[in-house]
Amino acid sequence: MPELYASWYDEVPKGDFISKAPTYHVGELFDRFHEGEYSYNDMTLKYYWYDPREFGAADDGKLTLLTFLHGTSNALVGDVCINYTGAELYASDPYQKTLGGAFILIPVANEYRDEEGRVQGYWSPDYFEIVHSLFLDFIENKTNSVGLKVLLGNSSGATFVLRLMDNYMDDFDVVIPVGSDALPDDAGLDRYDEKGKCLFLAICKRDEFHPFEEKLKDRMERLERMKNAFLFLPEWTRNGDKGIASIDGGIEMGQHCLMNAIQSNLMFDDGTPMDPRLPKGLTGWIADHAKTGP
Repeated sequence: MPELYASWYDEVPKGDFISKAPTYHVGELFDRFHEGEYSYNDMTLKYYWYDPREFGAADDGKLTLLTFLHGTSNALVGDVCINYTGAELYASDPYQKTLGGAFILIPVANEYRDEEGRVQGYWSPDYFEIVHSLFLDFIENKTNSVGLKVLLGNSSGATFVLRLMDNYMDDFDVVIPVGSDALPDDAGLDRYDEKGKCLFLAICKRDEFHPFEEKLKDRMERLERMKNAFLFLPEWTRNGDKGIASIDGGIEMGQHCLMNAIQSNLMFDDGTPMDPRLPKGLTGWIADHAKTGP
């Protein structure tokens, strides 16, 4: 067992095992990404981006755009942020093939540590306008138009993408919050239905930071009635080796870090899906939505 402790340690099924790291390798695809800077009003952001046309994707003006928002402190690790935000493997040949080609945009918050070592400058409402403006500028200047526009966010980035969708719903088609309970109220979910937007909610029922029974259970009935929603609510966050995920972040956070499974395309290493409703993983689900149009 890990040296840390979380209540779920006592619930691990007999015969199961703990997996302390994802099975994919970090950094192998960083050279596929470009780095840029974007300024808006008095703020400047770094961002990473991937152009599928450089790797053979045919540009019909309808390629998908995946915009990834990282979690707190992930901006402090340099290029590794590309991986931690969940985006790296989505630039791989197999993922891109299933997607039919997809642009990737990764805005990076201006994070830093204060004198007491606490992270400051993480995603907040102060970033709404510049991230939205970067998104529009990217489409105008780095693409020949795009098709399906998908927001994906990890942890605090998940909360941020939900708020972006709330504020600029007409500009996005799908939002995929991973590891957050900061959902819109029922009236907000009604707007999704009215405007034909899609929510893919991904959170583990044993998330260490967002207790499912306390935070989300009472929302399930309304979520299940949405016109376009997919609820990925696993009992356990698992790595590609099928082991129960454990991560030492100073505290146990393996079950919270479901984005690692998202980066694995919600597929195990042996080719079986983490959810039988997703036989081709998340890339297949996104591709299906791209075919039906925004």
